[in-house]
Amino acid sequence: MRGYLAAVKDAELADVQAAIQRFIRGEARVDSAQFCPSSAQLSIEVRERRLMRELIAKRGGDSPVKLVKS
Repeated sequence: MRGYLAAVKDAELADVQAAIQRFIRGEARVDSAQFCPSSAQLSIEVRERRLMRELIAKRGGDSPVKLVKS
């Protein structure tokens, strides 16, 4: 548990939640979905979620992909 807490101690809650949801849904990159992700894998996924959030914010809050014509 300490490893997981250390992996996310400086992260935004939204990024941690998004990373965990991706693991639960099987969307995150892992070696084997039969085992819990390591603290390092969680840290990497949280960092990727932060980068995605920052990129979306730079675009003005738009979704990275437009799914519906407006």
